[in-house]
Amino acid sequence: MEMKPFEQKVWLATPTMHGDEMKYIQEAFDTNWITTAGTNINASEKLVAEKIGCKDAVGLSCGTAALHLAIKLAGERLYGQPKAGHGSLEGKKVFCTDMTFDATVNPVAYEGGEAVFIDTEYDTWNMDPKALEKAFEIFPEVRLVVLAHLYGTPGKIDELRAVCDKHGALIVEDAAESFGATYKGKQTGIFGDYGIISFNGNKIITGSSGGMFLTDNLEDAHKVRKWSTQARENAPWYQHEELGYNYRMSNVIAGIIRGQLPHLEEHIAQKKEIYMRYKEGLKDLPVQMNPMDLENSEPNYWLSCMIIDKDAMCSQVRGEQKALYVPEKGKSCPTQILEELTKYNAEGRPIWKPMHMQPIYRMNPFITVNGSGRARSNAYIDEGVVMDAGADIFERGLCLPSDNKMTKEQQDGVIEIIRNCFRA
Repeated sequence: MEMKPFEQKVWLATPTMHGDEMKYIQEAFDTNWITTAGTNINASEKLVAEKIGCKDAVGLSCGTAALHLAIKLAGERLYGQPKAGHGSLEGKKVFCTDMTFDATVNPVAYEGGEAVFIDTEYDTWNMDPKALEKAFEIFPEVRLVVLAHLYGTPGKIDELRAVCDKHGALIVEDAAESFGATYKGKQTGIFGDYGIISFNGNKIITGSSGGMFLTDNLEDAHKVRKWSTQARENAPWYQHEELGYNYRMSNVIAGIIRGQLPHLEEHIAQKKEIYMRYKEGLKDLPVQMNPMDLENSEPNYWLSCMIIDKDAMCSQVRGEQKALYVPEKGKSCPTQILEELTKYNAEGRPIWKPMHMQPIYRMNPFITVNGSGRARSNAYIDEGVVMDAGADIFERGLCLPSDNKMTKEQQDGVIEIIRNCFRA
């Protein structure tokens, strides 16, 4: 029987509200604390710090703001306070996760630094420790690494930390997507020298926006709170002695987060159930689910993703905004599957396009396990295929509908759509 489009759209990931959020929003209105101060901010910071296991958490307007101030802190710790009009990383190279959303790496540019992108490994789809070691061989002067945990799955933290410690480098840990995920029993976000989480609209816990800076250093927390409120000095007039930002979290947004936080484990369990249903429903197709190191970590299963086996890929080409493919019986590609999902009123999306492939960063260095990933082809010397794991995962992978309000019947329909792509 031919499938019909879903009556209700099946989303990639949307906020899941429970009711208590409105209670705390109303409290903010009733007390007239709708600015960047109030009991919701204080309570949500305390709850997050307790959950993460750190001494302090600072509520900010978004995860990107938290990353910016974390990277600024790291830059000033490494290189001192910059001159007026200059960033804390002016002229410095910084090693960054390659396969991620650009919010992970843009703050490096905000601070005047140059991102050097480190290739991805296949075991967890995160930064490759071997590629990171190779990068230090090429650029031994680098002292800062910005790494992210993709789709809620922790990376190889011990190996990455060992490489950074060996070379005297600090780590900014972007746990925006992995709130609630653990590595060897500890929450992500506290393994770096500086850490952050996000409460963006589609995250596992949301405030519609918002983020937090995580730290065990109370002086760093004080500094971030100051910077995030325009670096206002303790004077009866508006006095400013250093550059500040309008980055503090709203007490209204904090009310949503405060109402959401008790449901973190519930959301993780729902997301895990979705992942496991996909894994079972797709097990006889030439595809694999996004990988994870379950011996050392427990992901939060934020997004369920899949990657198509190389020999089951039909021809596909992507431009800057459009993509084309050639249908082939028994084979498929992300473009075909995403088009079919859209046709049936369901939302998927491609894997994050690696940063070294983005037009804005096309001239930045990119390092693989074999060295530079730029300009490696040679018309006169046969070196074989240049290893670029991130580009390969982007080419063959896609994110599946992972909304925790999706019904079993809707997910079964999504699975059938995917199966039909390989039958056509």
